[in-house]
Amino acid sequence: MKVFLAYILDLILGDPEGYPHPVRLIGSLISKEERIIRKYAKGERALKIAGFVMCFLTIATVYFTTYFALYLAGIINRYFQYLLEVVFIYTTLATKDLAKAAYRVFKPLEEKDLETARKKLSLIVSRDTEKLEEKDIIRGVLETVSENISDGIIAPMFYAFLGGAPLAMLYKAASTLDSMVGYKNEKYKDLGFASAKLDDILNFIPARITGVLIVVSSFLLGYDYKNSFRIFMRDRLKHESPNSAHGEAALAGALGVELGGINYYFGKPVIKPRLGDKKVDLSLKHIKDSVKIMYMTSFIGLIVFYLLENFFKKLI
Repeated sequence: MKVFLAYILDLILGDPEGYPHPVRLIGSLISKEERIIRKYAKGERALKIAGFVMCFLTIATVYFTTYFALYLAGIINRYFQYLLEVVFIYTTLATKDLAKAAYRVFKPLEEKDLETARKKLSLIVSRDTEKLEEKDIIRGVLETVSENISDGIIAPMFYAFLGGAPLAMLYKAASTLDSMVGYKNEKYKDLGFASAKLDDILNFIPARITGVLIVVSSFLLGYDYKNSFRIFMRDRLKHESPNSAHGEAALAGALGVELGGINYYFGKPVIKPRLGDKKVDLSLKHIKDSVKIMYMTSFIGLIVFYLLENFFKKLI
């Protein structure tokens, strides 16, 4: 019931601007750790070791801070403890914010304002957006939505059901670490090595669950679920990352579009594997379709995890 209430809160409130969101606090902690590490750790080996220490300290700090906050809340009042855990879990979910991010790009595209659409897209992707044309902007939105269904909804929901708010917050800390330092470029390939690997491990199961749930959502919403399943099975392992392509492949198949291709990062071209078959051209409608599938996938995930939790409780 806690995760249900947290999910409803997320649908209603999203991430209010100015709210002291835990992810921002985690990000601030990581930035401080990085500054200290770079001051003392010199050389590849030292940075890699320091990266493991930073990864462990961050997730341990977040996990035990959440655990003891709930423990202290329980001493005060068990209802207060319950409410606090709901709030913690709510902050790990990003359903409404993901939809808002997609529509922030959709609206200027609808008005043929490519410059604003590029700027809005740049807030949710790491690729260069300054010269993107309409179809590439739409592709960027679809890829972001499909990947974040797992990272921002299904994965934290999965860990919340598995271990409550402390484990969901641990996952969020690991995800934040990966988004800040888990790159393979010259600056972070050593320092971010541990964070990238931990994120791969924690997302291994949720990413695969997400792909299957998108196929089911496609069936329920009347999209091409057969093609979604076919493309999911064919293309889900094409990315260098073991987890990134599962949701993208399933969504591409459901919509009959092709994702992937050339992206530019800091002016340098990077060719991403192509996912899906180009049955139709990318259009604005596909952004709306992706958001519908995202909402349905999140709801089905909630129901499935709830039923599994109760099933295993009865077995124990």
